[in-house]
Amino acid sequence: MKALMEQHRLLLKPRFDRVEAVFRWKLGRHGFARWTRPNGGYFVSLEVLPGTATKVVELAAKAGVIFASPGSCFPYGIDFADSQLRIAPSMLELEQLDWALAVIATCVIKAVCSALKALPPA
Repeated sequence: MKALMEQHRLLLKPRFDRVEAVFRWKLGRHGFARWTRPNGGYFVSLEVLPGTATKVVELAAKAGVIFASPGSCFPYGIDFADSQLRIAPSMLELEQLDWALAVIATCVIKAVCSALKALPPA
């Protein structure tokens, strides 16, 4: 069993490392997104600016990236802040994952920029 779990870790660790690298590179300096760095499990929780998670999913779907509905980690699937996304890096090969993460990060930036642009001037 220990050997099987080590094989599993060797398969998953590079995927979670990619999530960290791509999100830190694309989103880390902006301050409008944060994500978990799990020590176990299969999902990364991505928290975006409130009110933008649904838009991120819509934009990503147009680019060909499909992932869990916003709020899927909440009871009844309702995220009142519309800010939580769940990502499963274990689902894709590394090359596909790099592309999907870049698309997601770009969609986060676009959704946040649109939301901020819609605010009334200060």
